[in-house]
Amino acid sequence: MDNLLNFIPELPVAEFTEYVTDKTADTFSFLFDPIKESSQTLIDLMTSTLTAIPAVILIVLVALLAFFASGKKFGLAIFSVVGLWFIHNQGLWEDLMFTLTLVLFSSLLSVLIGVPFGILMAKSKLANSIINPVLDFMQTMPAFVYLIPAVAFFGIGMVPGVLASLIFAIPPTVRFTNLGIRQVSTELVEAAESFGSTGAQRLFKVELPLAKSTIMAGINQTVMLSLSMVVIASMIGAPGLGRNVLSALQRAKIGSGFVSGLALVVLAIIIDRLTQKFSKKSAS
Repeated sequence: MDNLLNFIPELPVAEFTEYVTDKTADTFSFLFDPIKESSQTLIDLMTSTLTAIPAVILIVLVALLAFFASGKKFGLAIFSVVGLWFIHNQGLWEDLMFTLTLVLFSSLLSVLIGVPFGILMAKSKLANSIINPVLDFMQTMPAFVYLIPAVAFFGIGMVPGVLASLIFAIPPTVRFTNLGIRQVSTELVEAAESFGSTGAQRLFKVELPLAKSTIMAGINQTVMLSLSMVVIASMIGAPGLGRNVLSALQRAKIGSGFVSGLALVVLAIIIDRLTQKFSKKSAS
């Protein structure tokens, strides 16, 4: 049996992948370099803007947002104030801003790219049959693997961290957008057609508004997946709370690792609850 398995020589998959990656990086360097530079500029601008806002003001703004998003209830607002004060008290505020920049930037790109692809899947059976296996591949591939092409094309730093987070986090937005549009009642779509509406009018005035709650649920999952990539992205030089966790792990500093991890938990809870509240509001 072993001889039967060894009849075919080992396929050079690793060598072929390295060749394709190197060739792509060399051939399209004229495209990757401007993308990296422009993305880094936007990331630096977002980070500097967030760090320029005094911590007290930002905490108050988040608390007010939580208060009104939760229907003028104090629970989430109080948690936000206490949690963000704790992060500032531990000297992790600047790291929090870097982490927040990575999450917001990768989530925004995921939405901008994912929603159109979800619409395309809902409108085209061919696109659906092609994109679905790609999404399956993206969701089953270990997150660490995404660091390889990110480093190969963009080096180390925040930009490849954003790229790896984007690839890892985009599938829920695509799938939920596709699902939400497909779940829109055909009677409503036919009624819009009978009134002479165009395809674009049906999409933007009927289908997307009715699918908004489902799309928001996908965006919520995308944001949380982006946040889960923070520690992994720190392995390729992305700054923030993830780097503190990784450094604590390498140096066996349990205390600092626990504090940085707790700060990530606080941020995750605030973002998750806020996106859920906005999702419920869009459904009502």
